[in-house]
Amino acid sequence: MKLLVDSGSTKADWIAIDDNGKVLFTTQTLGLNPEVLEKEEVIERLEDKFDIAQNKNKATSLCFYGAGCGTDRMKIFLTSIFEEYFPNAKVAVYEDTYAAVFATTPKDEKAIVCILGTGSNCSYFDGSMLFQKVQSLGYIAMDDGSGNRFGRHLLRGYYFNKMPKELALEFEEEYNVEADYIKANLYKEPNPNAYLATFAKFIIKHKENEFCKKIIKKELKSFAKNYIMQFENCQEVPVHFVGSIAFYLKDELEIVLNKYNIKMGNVLRRPIDGLIAYHALNK
Repeated sequence: MKLLVDSGSTKADWIAIDDNGKVLFTTQTLGLNPEVLEKEEVIERLEDKFDIAQNKNKATSLCFYGAGCGTDRMKIFLTSIFEEYFPNAKVAVYEDTYAAVFATTPKDEKAIVCILGTGSNCSYFDGSMLFQKVQSLGYIAMDDGSGNRFGRHLLRGYYFNKMPKELALEFEEEYNVEADYIKANLYKEPNPNAYLATFAKFIIKHKENEFCKKIIKKELKSFAKNYIMQFENCQEVPVHFVGSIAFYLKDELEIVLNKYNIKMGNVLRRPIDGLIAYHALNK
């Protein structure tokens, strides 16, 4: 049994396949970002899912693609946890961009591959290897165009009384906007970046509102300029995307890219389905 995992900060999609690529089961856990979780929290999230706990001794292989796995230290940290939890499995941990690459990019194609979900990322794939121009400093300093950035803008807009009144009333109905509740989630609870990203669905729902439209345009332009345009050949190769932000704001994203003569490639909400085909071909 081979386990394939695509993990962001908010959630992780799990699929178990046999040697022929047949799906045995699918499930979902909370995100397993090693930058924000301790070992005990990772184990707790695994144990919380019956399918995973029930089959942990049957797994012979685990390919984990995850947010927060861009450094050797974090890869080693997660690998040691998984090797202990799945005692019979050969474990490989990759940064989440590789999942995006394998799911969106045809074999041997050169492309720029981006992630726009809870967080954001951008890499160049030369057909075999990934290259990055920007090392992420995490959600506080970076993550342009991401769900957590949109959440930050909405909270600031609401609390600085910049959000239009009718929109603010709807915001109050949909979310708990008590200051103590917000501060507890930002400073005392785990995964504050994922908490901020929960507000992204509101900005997507109201993307035609001028207040939201301005934020969306600003963040997507910032992502294009600060991430994609770091690569000198960004106008020569397709630019693929995965993630809910890219998927639900595809039209807005394409308008921004067209402004900079950048060609939009494939856009997927989740890379996990593409990973099944990739691993079935590369068993």
